[in-house]
Amino acid sequence: MAQGVRPRRQPQRTCIACRAEQGKRELIRIVRTPEGRVRVDPSGKANGRGAYVHPNRECWEKALRGGTIKNALKITPAVDDIEALRAFGLALPAKEGDSV
Repeated sequence: MAQGVRPRRQPQRTCIACRAEQGKRELIRIVRTPEGRVRVDPSGKANGRGAYVHPNRECWEKALRGGTIKNALKITPAVDDIEALRAFGLALPAKEGDSV
């Protein structure tokens, strides 16, 4: 009996803002570096503790409010790191599926 090729499994991650689960490649990773900085990780492979957010402004702003990033990364981000993340979020579409 011939066996078919199995589809490749895609890792699932949860958005820290809306708690929806989606494929790892569809989310943006935020990483706490070993130096204690918080950065956007476009490659998804940077060393450090990571958290995932949908690539839309609504989820991005929700993640920046309150203590969502603080809880997910187990660190209080520096003010300049938060400002850099906020600036990155402004370039994102307002909602899922919108264009910039």
